[in-house]
Amino acid sequence: DHYACDPRFRFILMPKNVGKRKAQIVAIRESSGDLVLNVDSDTTIAPDVVTKLALKMYSPAVGAAMGQLTASNRSDTWLTRLIDMEYWLACNEERAAQARFGAVMCCCGPCAMYRRSALLLLLDKYETQLFRGRPSDFGEDRHLTILMLNAGFRTEYVPDAIAATVVPNSMGAYLRQQLRWARSTFRDTLLALRLLPGLDRYLTLDVIGQNLGPLLLALSVLTGLAQLALTATVPWSTILMIASMTMVRCGVAAFRARELRFLGFSLHTLLNVALLL
Repeated sequence: DHYACDPRFRFILMPKNVGKRKAQIVAIRESSGDLVLNVDSDTTIAPDVVTKLALKMYSPAVGAAMGQLTASNRSDTWLTRLIDMEYWLACNEERAAQARFGAVMCCCGPCAMYRRSALLLLLDKYETQLFRGRPSDFGEDRHLTILMLNAGFRTEYVPDAIAATVVPNSMGAYLRQQLRWARSTFRDTLLALRLLPGLDRYLTLDVIGQNLGPLLLALSVLTGLAQLALTATVPWSTILMIASMTMVRCGVAAFRARELRFLGFSLHTLLNVALLL
């Protein structure tokens, strides 16, 4: 209502809910600017986000850039506090490292800017993606990023372009979100394999680690449980190894962020082992 009469804005109302992907495609095809900013409906961006992302897009070699995500409802529950730290790690460790080598592997939907001329080359492939013979209805952000990299464009991360998004505050919603993301990660990794030889070798190592890491952790947990069940002995070596890796990661994050709260992210390992795996 506030912006409907403002000539700078144009709203496109779909006759029914067609999903994020098709709504994106309609808006992109109707747009006219050089850059397209995607912001999820539950996300609030800082006043300088557009400027900072646009500056990163100055080079024509850059096809997409994402900002840093925080949880707008961080103080709601212990879970939202953990997710806020999880987002910080995902942005300032994973995405930051990938960007250093020229290819963020997933520009997150809550705040991502794309080069419109590049998008128009990719929309047909984006729209017709199938999963098990049916049109795909998940993993839009990762798939669009993979298409951008396949087309030869760089993808970037801008840490000081801050966007605050609502995160799940209940365990059920969080597990459903993580399941969607996990499906997308494993599926689109297969699509990304052929482009990895053209990227920096670090990114190959990163992709392998992201996909084998959870599987190896699951194997360690199952082995430990088998030892407990068959020999009635506690698998201390497994417990100590997982605990030490957790503390190293949380300690490094606390040092880099200069915030002791990241030591509390060790609780996420218990959540990971008990439920997410």
